Amino acid sequence: MKIKSILPELFLIASVIYYWTLTANPFNPIAIGLLVILLYQVISKKPLSGLLISAVFIFLNLFMVLALISELSEFEAVNQNYNNLIIFGSLYLGLNLFVGGIMFSKYLKLKIN
Repeated sequence: MKIKSILPELFLIASVIYYWTLTANPFNPIAIGLLVILLYQVISKKPLSGLLISAVFIFLNLFMVLALISELSEFEAVNQNYNNLIIFGSLYLGLNLFVGGIMFSKYLKLKIN
């Protein structure tokens, strides 16, 4: 199995692990469920589940873009925290959307063929 072929799934797994470490809860059922789903996808490579996972991931990140905009609107003045939030938030969410799009197109091609 080539690592390049499962790179989007590995990125999603890394994102879930990052989320899990931020919660500081060793038994986080959401993180455990997401990891199980992603590991199942890496093993099975089913096009339909790949399309569903990537579509949900894209929609969740689009929702997070709205949350980022809402958070940015609460700043009264542009300061270092505002700049950090806009730079790192935009980069992270943009990368997530890009990887979700790659994963979606990969499984869409598999579904069509």
